[in-house]
This record gives sequence, C-alpha cells and structure tokens, in this order.
Amino acid sequence: MANNKHTIILMQPTPNRMTRTFMDYGSIGQAMEALCAMYEKKLRDVNPTVQNLTYDISDLFNFIDGLADLSALVYDYTIQAYLPCDRQWIKTKLHRHIRCLARDHGRLY
Repeated sequence: MANNKHTIILMQPTPNRMTRTFMDYGSIGQAMEALCAMYEKKLRDVNPTVQNLTYDISDLFNFIDGLADLSALVYDYTIQAYLPCDRQWIKTKLHRHIRCLARDHGRLY
C-alpha cells in the first residue's frame, strides 16, 4: 500500500541550525498526523485558555511555511531507497490527510 511507506520528517523550526531534528514514522499518514499534532500543540501553547481550538488548512500551511526548513524522506520499496520530498509535497499530503479525516470523521477543519 502506498501509504505504508516509512517516512522520515527532516525539520528545522528556526533559522538556528542547532534546531535541526528528524522524526520517523511507519507511514506517510502517521507523519502527516504528527505534523498536524505539532501545529495543534503550538496552538494550545499560544492559546492556553481556549478550550476548543479550530484551524483551517491555510493556518496549517502558514505554520508549515514558517518553518525554516522542512522535507521528508519516503522509503520506496521498489528501489529499496529513500526518496526526498519537498515542502510542497508535504503540503499536498497534509491537504489529502485533512480531507480524509474530515470525510471519515465528519469533522470540520
């Protein structure tokens, strides 16, 4: 299945190179869920008194665009290697992920 590809997110939140980090996930979907959770945590940190936080895809994309660097490495079993994916690829996958969540759970984002 295309979604069950090991995915490594490479991220640098600020211009400081010391903030570089990586996170690895068993699938593209898990990686996209983690990026959404990271944004939601930031929203909770900035708005600690708000009970029900809401956002739309443009808010999430602004968060993604605000990171100093972001890319992914996705394992391709056919060539047994990781393929690099850029920020735009991640945004496309995030958009698809959010749409699937909204469809499957009837939630509005």
